[in-house]
Amino acid sequence: MVVKVYGPDFASPKRVIVCLIEKEIEFETVPVDLLKGEHKQPEFLKLQPFGTVPVVQDGDYTLFESRAIIRYYAEKYKSQGTDLLGKTIEERGLVENWLEVEAQSYNPPIFALTLQILFSPKLGFPRDENLIEESEEKLAKVLDIYEERLSKSKYLAGDCFSLADLSHLPFTQYLVGPMGKEYMIKSRKHVSAWWDDISSRPSWQKVLQLYSAPV
Repeated sequence: MVVKVYGPDFASPKRVIVCLIEKEIEFETVPVDLLKGEHKQPEFLKLQPFGTVPVVQDGDYTLFESRAIIRYYAEKYKSQGTDLLGKTIEERGLVENWLEVEAQSYNPPIFALTLQILFSPKLGFPRDENLIEESEEKLAKVLDIYEERLSKSKYLAGDCFSLADLSHLPFTQYLVGPMGKEYMIKSRKHVSAWWDDISSRPSWQKVLQLYSAPV
């Protein structure tokens, strides 16, 4: 059964798609235009009651929340494609550790920057310059911690690429691209090397080739 991924043009669904490519899982995509409010329509809310993307349908199995989805497929197809979870329970612990850091510490400020800088004109609300400055300061502090961590290991959870790294790809692409804040990455030697590595993976390059961004 082919996995259906809803909302491929947006950042969080791309987190799922790059995982599926790494795991060599066949999938198809279903467009959802958030800017037109399609995620708030009754049919979509039957799949995702909170009205956000991504959602995946795998036969009669439906799952939402991107990090839950990538954990699920990395585990279900652990012996297929790239091992994204680690080979031991200790390695898995570090992957989960840094995946949580991405969700709880990295994502909030970078998401706020994305919303304020890229989407405010399309969604019709004014940019909050104070929030932009505050979010950039918060993100810089997280990146300083990453710089220290990545001075000791090639990837966040150790010496192998994992979900912890993969999860950073979509929103960091906004940061270094249309947001024009590449200096936040490039000014940190080890973070810069890490980003160059993970963003050049064939899986991510394929995602960028196949699915345009809505900004």
